[in-house]
Amino acid sequence: MRPVRPRTRGCEECLKLHDTWVHLRLCMTCGHVGCCDDSKNKHATRHFHESDHPIIRSLEPGERWGWCYVDKVQLDSEPPART
Repeated sequence: MRPVRPRTRGCEECLKLHDTWVHLRLCMTCGHVGCCDDSKNKHATRHFHESDHPIIRSLEPGERWGWCYVDKVQLDSEPPART
């Protein structure tokens, strides 16, 4: 993976539809911003099914996790603790 920037300041599709969302997710392949599965449109998951881009991360303030659709696992983006 490489660093990506969000392409929009909200869910791309919801903005076009003048609709709302609950939480935002960032595609780590292309920078697509989609709404979460708690949102009625589920655009982040729809983007995965259309693009096969497997990894997203939360765009919510203070949240530092990701998700792999292929392996169905949560990814922790916090660095491991030093011992």
